[in-house]
Amino acid sequence: MIAMIVILVLAALVTFLIVVVAKPNNFRLQRSATIKAAPDAIYAHIADFHRWRDWSPWEQLDPNMTRSYSGANEGIGAVYDWQSHGKAGHGRMTIREAAPGQRLLINLDFIKPFPATNTAEFLLQPQGDATVVTWAMFGPSPFMSKLMGTLMNMDDLVGKDFEQGLTNLKRVSEGA
Repeated sequence: MIAMIVILVLAALVTFLIVVVAKPNNFRLQRSATIKAAPDAIYAHIADFHRWRDWSPWEQLDPNMTRSYSGANEGIGAVYDWQSHGKAGHGRMTIREAAPGQRLLINLDFIKPFPATNTAEFLLQPQGDATVVTWAMFGPSPFMSKLMGTLMNMDDLVGKDFEQGLTNLKRVSEGA
């Protein structure tokens, strides 16, 4: 009887690990929102890390979070480092590509709670008197990311933050 239970547990574990390993080696998650503002007005809020405090969903997680800015003031070469002892963790963002009013690519390096390197992308597409803003994050899915993604839905977790950020970006952009 004990041998049968051990075999069943091992079979379940092997099956679980096969499911984890079979997951894609890369991920992409994104959300979009329509904002009644010109692309350049919205772009000004995302290309300047100093302005992220006005709309980023992670900026309010830890009132004691420390921030530092270096490189360019905005656009390519702008760097934002943050460190939190709370939920915001520790990391760095660096703008690597910038097409004003159209697109922004950011290297996103997480240091804590776990190391990861991803890319964040903002696309701005004019649509009449509004702009469709798409905020995406993509990158590699090493084994630990695949494991975490099997145990919890990362698209739902991070997607909620993106949705909140886009709602905040809409508020500050439409009020500008």
